Formats: sequence, structure tokens, C-alpha cells
Amino acid sequence: MNYESELVLESKTVPGVAYRLARVSFGRRMELTRRVRELWRKVEFLNAGTDPGEKIEAAVLSAEIDRLYVLWALRGVTGLTIDGQAATPESLTEAGPEVLFREALGAFKAECGLEEAETKN
Repeated sequence: MNYESELVLESKTVPGVAYRLARVSFGRRMELTRRVRELWRKVEFLNAGTDPGEKIEAAVLSAEIDRLYVLWALRGVTGLTIDGQAATPESLTEAGPEVLFREALGAFKAECGLEEAETKN
């Protein structure tokens, strides 16, 4: 068996662009869980409240978690330049097309089963 630790995907939203995602292993899942655990606790606490400010803060923290997911999983981007420079995971997150960021996020969540877990909660 030859196991590839990365998955290469052609973008469905930005023609000519491909990106590489890290596949999830037991150790990497534990590492990611440690990184987002406290943020998720805060999001759940704030979402339980009724104050609009708490809801806004929960949305900001949820977006931060999405950013962490993409930076953690995305290994590279090909076929895309941002402001004249080859795209990197960091530049895609900070200044790239949001539609591609959302696509990579969705692919990562599908790969590690987060979408299923989120809908159960």
C-alpha cells in the first residue's frame, strides 16, 4: 500500500487552480483539536447567550476557526497569483478569492468529517 499524506484537488470555483490538502491522520487530528478546543468552547458559550454582541463575537471566533482549519490543512496552491506573487496558504487566506478559501475549507471539512460532526451538535 502506498498512502499519500496529501490530497490534490482541482478547484471547482476558480478554473486552472489546484490546491493540496493534508490528509487527516490520528496525530494531526489531535493536534488540530488542541488548537481549536478553547475557541469552540467560547463559541458554544457565546451562542448560548441572547445578547447580539455575544452572537457577533461567536461569529468572529467561528471565522477564526475556519481560518485555522485552512492554514492547518492547505499545503499549497498552484495556478493562482495574488498581487503578482504566487499564492500561498497564508496569502490565499488573507487576500485571495474568498470563493476559493471557502472551497478549500469545505474540502477539508469533508475530508475529516467535520461537516457531519457539526450537524450532529
